[in-house]
Amino acid sequence: MQANFTAPPPVPTGSFKSFGPFGTTYKVGKALRQLEDGDWMVQVTMVDTGEQAEYRLTHMNDDPEAH
Repeated sequence: MQANFTAPPPVPTGSFKSFGPFGTTYKVGKALRQLEDGDWMVQVTMVDTGEQAEYRLTHMNDDPEAH
């Protein structure tokens, strides 16, 4: 089965979100690559540590804005 790759969806680059209501705050980066299931991996930077990671856009869309 071949995946149908598309252009990156809108990503709230530069905004701040948290992993759940009490989780770590992260800054949203750019879309990196599309996965075979159609989701996208997005670069995020942890505010407290500066650590960078990749995070699924569908999960990010469920995370609240950081306060």
